[in-house]
Amino acid sequence: MGRYLIEPFDRSDRYATERYQGAAGRNWWRCDPSLRLLMRRHLGDGYTWAEPHLDRLGGLTGGLIAACAEQTDANPPRLEKYDKWGRDVSQVVMPPSFHTARQALMADNFTSPAFAEQARAHGADPSALSAAWTYLLDQADIGMGCALGTGGDMVVSLTERYAPDDVKERVREIFADGDYSGEAAQMLTERTGGSDLAALEASAVPDGDSWLLTGFKWFASNANGSAFVVLARHEDSVAPFLVLWERRDGSRNGVRIRRLKDKLGTRSVASAEVEFADAEAFLLAGPGSGSGLGAMMKLTNSARLGVAMMGLGVARRALVESLCYARAREAFGRPLAYQPLMRRKLAELIVEVEAAQALVFDGHLGPRLRLAPALVKLRTARLGVTAASDAIEVHGGNGYIEQWPVARLLRDAQVNPIWEGGDNILCLDVRRAMLRENAHEPFLARLEAALSQAPAGDWSLVRGRVDDLRKAITAWSSLDPAVAEARLYPLAQFMADVYAAALLVEQAGWEERAGHGSRKVLVARLYADAHLADHGPLRGLDRPAEDLDHFDDLARGALDL
Repeated sequence: MGRYLIEPFDRSDRYATERYQGAAGRNWWRCDPSLRLLMRRHLGDGYTWAEPHLDRLGGLTGGLIAACAEQTDANPPRLEKYDKWGRDVSQVVMPPSFHTARQALMADNFTSPAFAEQARAHGADPSALSAAWTYLLDQADIGMGCALGTGGDMVVSLTERYAPDDVKERVREIFADGDYSGEAAQMLTERTGGSDLAALEASAVPDGDSWLLTGFKWFASNANGSAFVVLARHEDSVAPFLVLWERRDGSRNGVRIRRLKDKLGTRSVASAEVEFADAEAFLLAGPGSGSGLGAMMKLTNSARLGVAMMGLGVARRALVESLCYARAREAFGRPLAYQPLMRRKLAELIVEVEAAQALVFDGHLGPRLRLAPALVKLRTARLGVTAASDAIEVHGGNGYIEQWPVARLLRDAQVNPIWEGGDNILCLDVRRAMLRENAHEPFLARLEAALSQAPAGDWSLVRGRVDDLRKAITAWSSLDPAVAEARLYPLAQFMADVYAAALLVEQAGWEERAGHGSRKVLVARLYADAHLADHGPLRGLDRPAEDLDHFDDLARGALDL
């Protein structure tokens, strides 16, 4: 009989598996200097009170939540369609790991009204803490982020504005733990198309002070929620309706789940095909108008910032996994992190992630710019995919194996460019905002304001590109309509490039003035060089290698171990 070998034949240090700890098991607050810097800036005097809460959250997300995410991905939700008597119950059964994670997050929910009140009492901005909460959660599991956050603000806001008083009270009870409670879902997409509202088939007819809604939604996320916003036709327009799992009288509403979607990723959010058969519904619009749809579209911009945060969360997790692995893995006699080509890739990832971080947090906490949600999502949703792909490449063959963490990152990240509008839809929204609202003017003013906070040094490249962007918008506006639409994508990318560069310059100025060093100056300079500079016929081969010369500074400021 043969003997089972429990150890590799080569016992060298190269096989010391304990060196290969990735992001899971670490405290994600303590190991993220860039997040700590952001919170110092946005919380001001409230930072001292908030820091222990953030430290606790960092341990939770890097520990229990990250572990539960892997379990839920391997054991996704299932549908119990009928009970033992053959009655349609359409019950979504979530795995134990999902409930464990959700319970822990709700016990430490920075988005709840109670926590927000505490934060304000101690001089801390609740919006900044809410952004940090979702940022850390999304590094563990963007599916859970979707399950908790889908449409909660939309349901609450529209219900308070339009629903009958007794329905408002029921919704307040459902969302007593805040918008991020996992109780909401938005059901817009039909088989005829997601963004083409003219093809919508679901319809509603009056029934006293409520409506009866009938239709079929093809892709409904968080189908195990209790309150749904459903788009349907009524009379001659399209409007959102509120549908609750139970009718006013407590009986089961006309909501049936046909099946759960077998998805590439984000398995911790239950996505389903949902059928409505004379479901009791409440119009979320003013009488005789489609005003509710306009309000819903404004809330959709908030949802786009949420998806942008998911893209950033995936990108940050991919960066951490890449840095951890490259420091431990040896090749050609030394760790990967010391190889020049690997250093170039890691430096690029660091700079891109911090630029995305600047965009997302400015979208959540900065001036409310009409153009920001589309531009920020356009950039960060795609970065999540490319960063996850890069992380797989850094890990080599191990990265392609599901037992390692980065394969799931790529599967999950791929949904972000789709959720809340793909790249083309975002570009069309940029056009709509510029043509109808002149939204580029406050956007350009924001760039100028950011650059007014620049640290000492030569920032003429970024300033010049703001001027070039203004000229580009003017030139674009004079194009033939078909050509102008085709050129929207490069124009939007140009906007995102300059936006991120200006915000990094602004951050660099604050960092220096606050006495926290000058590392962001390096990040801003590298980003501007990569995205805004004209490198000439040599493609920049002859430019200084700042990314290599200052790699250790970049890496220490990205991941504190």
